[in-house]
Amino acid sequence: MIAASPAPVVVVPGGGLFADAVRQAQRRLKFSDAVAHHMALLAMEQYGRAIAGMGPKTRIAETIRSIRLCLQGEHKPVWLPTRMVLGRPDIAESWEVTSDSLALWLAGRLRARGLLLVKSAHLPAGFDSARSLSKRGIIDAAFPRLLAANPCPCWCIEGRDHHLAAKAFRTGADPQATLISPA
Repeated sequence: MIAASPAPVVVVPGGGLFADAVRQAQRRLKFSDAVAHHMALLAMEQYGRAIAGMGPKTRIAETIRSIRLCLQGEHKPVWLPTRMVLGRPDIAESWEVTSDSLALWLAGRLRARGLLLVKSAHLPAGFDSARSLSKRGIIDAAFPRLLAANPCPCWCIEGRDHHLAAKAFRTGADPQATLISPA
């Protein structure tokens, strides 16, 4: 698991099946995108709590300060985004923004050396543009604009290959991930 890496890693959970339930509920109950956005943030938090409960070195973190304290204590922070994200005018309250863009947004605030997205989709070898990956539904619609405005080295890896990323974090080996170009 990537969270077991000795490198400083911040885990940004997706919403997974919890976010899928929000999408389904919104279609059925017809509530606004702003309400769905808040519920999707909470879905990320539910999944994050599950992830944090899986490893002895993982800890919940809700702020930049708590993330840094976790990393100083050699723990792996699992970010719960609601406290930092809800109501921010620079983050659209729509399905165009998912954990992909939120991870990139957080990476910018942390001045991270890079971002690795773990996806449940088949990815091209080598590199691909953020726009192309977004059009194919692999990353969210807001990601290309955010990456163009805030360049950060970004990669995608297929979920089934997460062990390659963990090995890369441990050894410096090539994670065999898809490089995401801003253009």
